[in-house]
Amino acid sequence: MGIGDKISNAAEDLKGKAKEALGDAKNDEGLQAEGQADQAKAHTKKAGEDVKDVFKG
Repeated sequence: MGIGDKISNAAEDLKGKAKEALGDAKNDEGLQAEGQADQAKAHTKKAGEDVKDVFKG
């Protein structure tokens, strides 16, 4: 996994956590769900990159 991918995935995860926290504070279920979806997408990308790394090495 390249450093750029790691940074991008971490940023997307943080963005999702921020959205979820804001949704919690505002009691906005839509924003909470959006934040959770962003986090799930970041985790999925990370898992895919980890699999690629296994086959590269």
